[in-house]
Amino acid sequence: MRLLAIDTSEEACSAALMIDEAVTERFELAPRRHSELILPMMDSLLVDAGLAVADLDALAFACGPGSFTGVRIAASVIQGTAFGADLPVVPVSTLQALAQGAWRERSAEAVLSALDARMQEVYWGVYRVEPKGIMRAQTEDSVAAPSQVVVPAGGDWTGAGSGWGPYAEALSQRCGGHPAFDAGARVHARDVALLARQLRDEGVAVPAERALPVYLRNEVAWAKQS
Repeated sequence: MRLLAIDTSEEACSAALMIDEAVTERFELAPRRHSELILPMMDSLLVDAGLAVADLDALAFACGPGSFTGVRIAASVIQGTAFGADLPVVPVSTLQALAQGAWRERSAEAVLSALDARMQEVYWGVYRVEPKGIMRAQTEDSVAAPSQVVVPAGGDWTGAGSGWGPYAEALSQRCGGHPAFDAGARVHARDVALLARQLRDEGVAVPAERALPVYLRNEVAWAKQS
């Protein structure tokens, strides 16, 4: 299995190459430099591995939600690469990838992913790890005011993502307690790659033209914000 995954959904920019069980990643915190960095990251991974894009089995990207511009960049780059090499694409939720990272880094089994969506809202996802070590959604990803997010009953929750910075108190109240959280947690392409491999095995891959960004909030709301 040879899969190349990218993420440009927030301030971080990353790319990862998975070859069977081995994963190599390029990661950098670089606000507003995603379009400058992502293609060189992808190219360097392939060059170091002695591969061309045509040698890959699939591509993957963090499709959103996240920065409106960031998820558009990732979708555009992946679409262009997939069209050129005739490769399938696996879109992966940024919130799922964030939860997967919490499992990888802290063995968190039940994760409340929250990204700051601006406009006094958060992008919200509820995930639990399954026996295979893959995070699975317990509810649909959503966008909501911190005081309105849905937290299922039960679970020793761990919070992850930028939404836990400014809205920690409101989110904790929705949990009925004060869960441990990491507001500095970032989406990593290595977690996108791991999830994409599983999702591809489940038949989730799509052709290039269907590799679309997921905003959750519509473009009208973003226009009002600007």
